[in-house]
Amino acid sequence: MSSSYLAGGLAGPRAAKAARRRDERGARQFLKRTKDPSGNRPGWVTYTILGLVMAVSAYPLYYSFLLGSSDPVSIAQNPIPSLIPEGKFFDNVGRVISSDIKFWQAAFNSVLAAGLTAISVVFFSTLAGYSFSKLRFKGRGPLLVFVVATMAVPTQLSVVPLFILMSKLGWTGRLEAIIIPGLVTAFGVFWMTQYLETALPYELIEAARVDGCSMIRAFWHVGFPAARPAATMLGLFTFIGSWTAFFWPFIVLGSSNPTLPVAIQLLQASYFKDYSLILAGVTVAALPLVVVFIFAGRQLVAGVMAGAVKG
Repeated sequence: MSSSYLAGGLAGPRAAKAARRRDERGARQFLKRTKDPSGNRPGWVTYTILGLVMAVSAYPLYYSFLLGSSDPVSIAQNPIPSLIPEGKFFDNVGRVISSDIKFWQAAFNSVLAAGLTAISVVFFSTLAGYSFSKLRFKGRGPLLVFVVATMAVPTQLSVVPLFILMSKLGWTGRLEAIIIPGLVTAFGVFWMTQYLETALPYELIEAARVDGCSMIRAFWHVGFPAARPAATMLGLFTFIGSWTAFFWPFIVLGSSNPTLPVAIQLLQASYFKDYSLILAGVTVAALPLVVVFIFAGRQLVAGVMAGAVKG
């Protein structure tokens, strides 16, 4: 029963008319909040700031493209290039591909290592996060604390023992040396545990168990779909981190079987550094990440917002 009806019955037509206007104004405000949940549409100041942030963030890549479109003579004469490319980018890319850095092999190695690592981290981290957040077993709390505490150990401290282990296994110079150690990460376990703690109600799991699902089937049909937004974000960032990794692949793979960042570094292994060649290779190596962000940007935003709301 609306306030205008009550006002008409109790206080007369004038009060009913005022109450009707108030109801209409409230309805318009409700529709506005429904279309724009924040209640306020961003103005030109917000878009200006976002545009500046985007320009500053994209300029390093564009600067690499400008130098990659130039030649050594032009760079020596004008280290700060103009904002208009010189048009030699594809020639420099051809020089990168035809050089002796094993470009196509390095690109294949990067795709394979980054893809397998991202898939593995998403699966095992979601499985571990489901176990830590929804299952009750002895030592659950201390074990989770131990996993999180490993993030405080610098990666450089494990390089020497890890290299000795890979050498004894005969994996130096092979992709197994960079894929196997990254199959699961402490951050991935912590992230998925925190997300599933609030995003997945116990009632859904109990309903699946009542319907006859085993624990594994309950995870696959209930837990994993509920974790999809956070898992997408984790997989995207894991792929990027594995694609851009340089320190460990440079140590364990070297120049015999390099990934793309290691191969690009080999372009400057001489007394004279051709920055047009180097930065053309850097731009080519960064383009797949730009494509991934373009196609997975919506899932990334959904994962971040879901984590912010649920966490």
